[in-house]
Amino acid sequence: QVQLVESGGGLVQAGGSLRLSCAASGRTSRSYRMGWFRQTPGKEREFVAAINWSDSMTYYGDSVKGRFTISRDNAKNIVYLQMNSLKPEDTAVYYCAAQRYSGSYYVVGDYPYWGQGTQVTVSS
Repeated sequence: QVQLVESGGGLVQAGGSLRLSCAASGRTSRSYRMGWFRQTPGKEREFVAAINWSDSMTYYGDSVKGRFTISRDNAKNIVYLQMNSLKPEDTAVYYCAAQRYSGSYYVVGDYPYWGQGTQVTVSS
C-alpha cells in the first residue's frame, strides 16, 4: 500500500504561483510513477502531470504545458507541482496519484493510489 498526502493548495490571484506537495509513504519504490490530476464539480478528473521515480521522465497535459512543472525529491519521497501563470480555469481540487507503471500515465483508472486532494482557487 502507498499513502499519499497533498498540501500547498490555497487562494491565489490570476498570474500568481503556487507549489503543491505530495508526500508518499508506505511501500514506495523507484518502480512507481507519480501523477497529478484535477477535478471541478460536474466534470471528469483531468490529467495534469506525471513523473517517473526511476528516470524523472515527465509528462504534461496540454492545458498546463509551459506553466506547470512536476519534480520529485527522492530523499524525502515528495513530489512537487510548481504552478505558475495561474488562470481562473486552473481552479480545481488537485489530487496526487501513484501507479506501478502498470498503465498509461494519463488514465485515471490506471492509478490505484490516491491522496485526499487539495483545493486550488484562482481569482480573476
